[in-house]
Amino acid sequence: MPVLHIQTPLLHSFPLSQKAERSIYLKCENLQPSGSFKIRGIGKLCQQWKALGKSRLISSSGGNAGYSVAYAGKKLGMPVTVFVPETTHQIFIDFLHSLDAEVKVVGKAWDEANRAALEFNDKVDGGFVPPFDHPTIWAGHTSLVTELHKQMTTQPDLIILAVGGGGLLCGVAEGLHQVGWQSTAILAVEPTGAASFQKSVEAGELVVLDKVTTAATSLAAKRVTYRALEWSKEHYILNAVYEDPEAFKACLSFADDHRMLVEPACGMALAAVYESHPLLADYQEIVVIVCGGIGVSIKLLENWQR
Repeated sequence: MPVLHIQTPLLHSFPLSQKAERSIYLKCENLQPSGSFKIRGIGKLCQQWKALGKSRLISSSGGNAGYSVAYAGKKLGMPVTVFVPETTHQIFIDFLHSLDAEVKVVGKAWDEANRAALEFNDKVDGGFVPPFDHPTIWAGHTSLVTELHKQMTTQPDLIILAVGGGGLLCGVAEGLHQVGWQSTAILAVEPTGAASFQKSVEAGELVVLDKVTTAATSLAAKRVTYRALEWSKEHYILNAVYEDPEAFKACLSFADDHRMLVEPACGMALAAVYESHPLLADYQEIVVIVCGGIGVSIKLLENWQR
């Protein structure tokens, strides 16, 4: 089968290292062919469905997960149908159409689009690809840490990543244990308007938010996967939250510092460094997962700046 993801560069960021007064490394998942880390795990699950003889891929995501399914389907020669909620930005729909994916707009929130996708999948006997909640997806994301293990000369003290549904968190935690880096801490960053992971950790059980309010739509999940909560009890995971404007500011600063555009979901993780989060004080070797995202453009960047 065709290779769907690439080994991404690990960059030592001089601008961020100077600002933070410690070593900051960037794992540039924004350079994946699909624009984000999602292709690692989602690509693995799509390949699995192909091997099992499924003729069509079905997904429910108005963002990077859906685009990764569309990209994988294009490479694997499989038709793709993506269910998205009405709140999906047109930029995502246009990207899905550019890869010949069929797009069905259903419901006001992802939960409704997801239910419609599952019903449709049952009718056509397709290969269903959820955005984050699947063991194969988490296993695929571990490849990010396997690469880090080869690219770094020393074990990082801390990995900073953004959390929406928790798929990336699960993959990174699993990967750290696979390579023997169990002592590397994780800083999980969320929008204040969609902090389902932090609230679940505080409650000691999965919390489903009544609503989510954030412009970082790739992180707008009402709940995280159960496995993310389990990892919070098995690995040292810290929590942080930021407002949307802080994520916007981080995206703009990152564009100036590194000539790369990333969406607000990625800006959440970068904000922890740009805003000098107090938790960073205890760590010297830090990796930021630059998760990327296709929900960004020059026009959107200008809007965020205004």
